[in-house]
This record gives sequence, structure tokens and C-alpha cells, in this order.
Amino acid sequence: MIRVCSVEDVPLGEGRAVAVGGHRVAVFRAEDGWFALDASCPHRGGPLADGIVASRTVICPLHERRFDLATGEERSSGSHCVATHRVEVRGEDVYLDGNLTRRSRARPRLETAGT
Repeated sequence: MIRVCSVEDVPLGEGRAVAVGGHRVAVFRAEDGWFALDASCPHRGGPLADGIVASRTVICPLHERRFDLATGEERSSGSHCVATHRVEVRGEDVYLDGNLTRRSRARPRLETAGT
């Protein structure tokens, strides 16, 4: 597991994009836990971390496609799926499965909206 951000970096009901070894992942803090998906919507590449989190789903900000945070399955039409990643909270730190970084030892960085 690799540390990607602190708990305080992701407000409840929101997501944040993190980059780990050139791979972008959206980390979400929902009412019932923490989730991580690939950061781009498979439909048109929308930034899922900027989407609205509701009822254990994230809504893509570009075309309003809904993805299940636990499974990555699209709820609106079922035609797309986003890869999910194991996320763990230890104390005040958030970690992702280290398999994301096997190609690179790059340090993760928290991205802000618009970057």
C-alpha cells in the first residue's frame, strides 16, 4: 500500500484525483466509507473526482453517467465500467494498493481541480 493523501484532504461526500506513478486515480470519501476508481470516465474521459457523490455513486460531471463506487459499474446504462482500486485508511492517512506503482517509484501527489 502507498500513501496518497491525508484524510483531511478529501471532504465527506467529495472526491480528489491523485497521481501515482503516472496513473490517475479518483479517491472518494462517502458516508459509508472510502473508495477509489480510475480517475477518467470511460465514456468521454470526464474527471470523475469532480463528480457529485450520492448514494454510493459518483456522477460524471460531463454527461451525468453514474458509477457505483464499490464496483465501478455504470448504473445509468450499464455499458461502461471503471476499474476499482483497494483503498485503506490508517489513522489520518489514505493508502492505495501498491500495484498501481509497480511501473514507477514516483511519489503520489494530490491534484487540485483544474490540474
